[in-house]
Amino acid sequence: MSKKIFFNYFIALLILAGCATQDITQTSNDWFDEHAKMQAHAPEQMYGRPADGYGEYDTSNDTHTMAVLLPLSGPNAQIGKSIRTSAEIAILQNAPRGLSVSFYDTNENFTDTVSNVLNTNPEIIIGPLFADNAKHLRDAKPEDMPVLSFTSDATALGNGVMTMNLMPTNSVESIVREIQTDGKTKFIIIAPDTKSGHLMAGTAKSASEIYEIPLSGIFFYTEGDPESIKNTAIAASMNNARTTAHTRARQVLSDIMINETLTALEKSNLNTQLEKLAKTETIGHIPYDAILFLGNGDDTKSLASYLRYYDVTARDASFYGTTMWDGSDIASDITMSGAKFATMPTPAPDFSTLYEQTSGNMPNRLATMGYDATNMAIGMLYSNKNQASYLLDPSGYVGTDGLVRLQPTGASERALRIVKLQNNGTLTEIKPAATNFMTPLYNIEQRHITPADEMELETPGVDPDDYIDIPERLRSKYRSKTIGANITHKPIIQKSKIIAFLPEDDSETIKAENYTPIKLESVSRSYIEEYEIYED
Repeated sequence: MSKKIFFNYFIALLILAGCATQDITQTSNDWFDEHAKMQAHAPEQMYGRPADGYGEYDTSNDTHTMAVLLPLSGPNAQIGKSIRTSAEIAILQNAPRGLSVSFYDTNENFTDTVSNVLNTNPEIIIGPLFADNAKHLRDAKPEDMPVLSFTSDATALGNGVMTMNLMPTNSVESIVREIQTDGKTKFIIIAPDTKSGHLMAGTAKSASEIYEIPLSGIFFYTEGDPESIKNTAIAASMNNARTTAHTRARQVLSDIMINETLTALEKSNLNTQLEKLAKTETIGHIPYDAILFLGNGDDTKSLASYLRYYDVTARDASFYGTTMWDGSDIASDITMSGAKFATMPTPAPDFSTLYEQTSGNMPNRLATMGYDATNMAIGMLYSNKNQASYLLDPSGYVGTDGLVRLQPTGASERALRIVKLQNNGTLTEIKPAATNFMTPLYNIEQRHITPADEMELETPGVDPDDYIDIPERLRSKYRSKTIGANITHKPIIQKSKIIAFLPEDDSETIKAENYTPIKLESVSRSYIEEYEIYED
């Protein structure tokens, strides 16, 4: 296994020592206690040698070690190599001569790899990429050894294992908050039927309670499965109930035209309604005005297409998404025009240009996170702060992907912006990302989220009679039933011991235990159908 860095940058070769084993006295960290002592202020720059980022050390004489664990071979080698490239750029730019960096391939026997890494006693580890590897490393390493991983699985974090990746809860809470800001009254969730999909749906459900936006339903579909996506759209659009109600409405109008004696005006009115119904296949309103898609861009486009086919248009419900839409061509889909989603800030252009010149490709999000992780590790090693104080600074740091801070739980918080898809295929930023943590950005912690189960659509159903106009004298004869009603939240009624109804005959006496009648002013009975009298 190679422990040396060979880095081609502007035709220059940089070789960093990597094999030396060093005895290092670790400062014991209590990640939670140290974090509790600090106060948020203006964030530091994570790169470009901040004024006090390296503390008071003479960096030319200090010797420090760092290990980087990435998949450098196998099916995920491309991802690992992109992170390695960005890490090498950060090292070349900012690392003092005394820094020894070793790269390890996690695609090989990971247990042996971790043993080899820990035998060198590095002061900080960058990586690994995946949750299972992060869990293994967490259990094997000393608790006070910091790790900057790239997993977004909260169960793999803690005991000094932190993540530079975006936590799904950040994205979901940000967009639910935007749904509230837009004044929406009810929304539904459509998510992939995966572990992550159920977790994000659970986050959205919790956010609906925090931001007081009623949730009308939760639907899951199989990723990339057209039939599953179609069936989910049918259920979410109430297509069966709305088409049945449409059929019933046409039947009522036709039966009246055939069987009843009508005036010319009545016939004309009914004919106009039949002509209008002939141009549609559904009637009835959906019981929500917003849809939160928690899947990727391709699945979302398919879902949106089917929903609009089943008569859920932009006039009926606004579309919202998460960072799962990042990297897709969703903006080019005209049917998605007007949709909003939460996303990370645009990567710093200087780094993007440098990365492209170095690798020939534009950096992906993990590459930018790798650059930030390396700079944060260098900053920690050469700071006069202890490890926890530096890494867990509640003020956070401004990196290539904007504002970020780490929590003692290992979770990250990233400031996100809200963008809107325009009909010309472009994105417009409508709410910029926060620039500091002086005001908390999030209320939800991923480790406290319970994954959500499917929730059947809550709806009063569709009454065909509400969508047709027939002569008053015929309404009782052609009365229809409500179709598709499903009210899961029962109305709250004051608990009572005795319920008495006003009699139809005024001469009758109301009899109720412990009830004393009071003389009332005269009231027109034409306004009274029924009263309920409650007694405690």
